[in-house]
Amino acid sequence: MSNHKIRQLVFWTVLASFLAWDWWYAPQPDLRNEPPVIAAGSGQVILGGTAPWPSSRPA
Repeated sequence: MSNHKIRQLVFWTVLASFLAWDWWYAPQPDLRNEPPVIAAGSGQVILGGTAPWPSSRPA
């Protein structure tokens, strides 16, 4: 087996092992505690976001 194939095999084995470990030991997400999806055009005021442009911008 070539060096390239061995490295590929090691990479995919480590990646699959990590994903299996993470899936097994990570706590399940609480979907009821997630923030609501922002409805565009719903009429509600959006709090937060980016800061507004200053009134005097340098030229």
